[in-house]
Amino acid sequence: MMKLDGIVAFVAVADRGSINEAARHLRLSKSAISERLTELERALGASLLQRNSRQLALTEDGLTFLERARRIVVEANEAADELAQRRGEVSGPLRIAGPRGFGDQHLGAALYGFMARYPDVAVTADFDDRISEAAGGYDAVIRIMAGELPKLAVQPLTTSRRTLVAAPAYLEQYGRPTSIDDLTRHKAIHYMERGPDDWAFKSENELLIARVAPRLRVTSCMAMREAAIAGLGIAMLPTFHTHKALKAGALEIIDIGTAPDLTQIVIAYPNDPRPSAKLTALIGHLRLAFGDPPYWDEGLPIPA
Repeated sequence: MMKLDGIVAFVAVADRGSINEAARHLRLSKSAISERLTELERALGASLLQRNSRQLALTEDGLTFLERARRIVVEANEAADELAQRRGEVSGPLRIAGPRGFGDQHLGAALYGFMARYPDVAVTADFDDRISEAAGGYDAVIRIMAGELPKLAVQPLTTSRRTLVAAPAYLEQYGRPTSIDDLTRHKAIHYMERGPDDWAFKSENELLIARVAPRLRVTSCMAMREAAIAGLGIAMLPTFHTHKALKAGALEIIDIGTAPDLTQIVIAYPNDPRPSAKLTALIGHLRLAFGDPPYWDEGLPIPA
């Protein structure tokens, strides 16, 4: 007889491409995942995966079974959620993904408050900038982005504001830019996975581009913030990363007379006309926890 935990293990391995990643996601040992897969294959009388030392691939039977297996897992979770919702319960497992920097500084604390309020919810929080925008394997993903996410329901939580910042010592040495033309004569700290070394600004209905030579390129917004505090150059960063340094005077906001860079922070989840009770409760809690405008922008001299 097939067991649900074996089907869950199979879907996790197929979606994540390895037993190691599936074990991390399900918070199980690799041996437990392997045992569940073996038991599932025995029950089906078919080999679902080809395993060797270098890679793991689905067999033809595995590819055929995967679509139904995914539906089984989704329907089992939905059934559990529906029963909990009928009873008015906010309980059960909740799998959340979000950007690492925002998760470390703000989302984590908000989730801890949510768990204190709802002690029967068990949260798995995966903070990783490289997680796909698809919600596969998660009940919800937090994204800081403009535009739509196909096939997902999206609800706004709050707003992210990005500003140019630099250390007072840097501005004293190199001067304070007051226009886009001024920026081109400065040193920049860029996020290296965001494309060209450009900054884009809106001025009325016009999009203006400033190409500023990088002094440092890095894949961590928190490292960018620390480099700016150290006086290495100007950085374009969201205020949820810089608010403490701004209030302490370690960084200053640079106003070049353009419109503020605003992006929604959203929660996305599989498109369902009736979200689970725990997801509905989470959305409400996060909105209250962050505020709009968000608490980290309170008291900052943000250009209008």
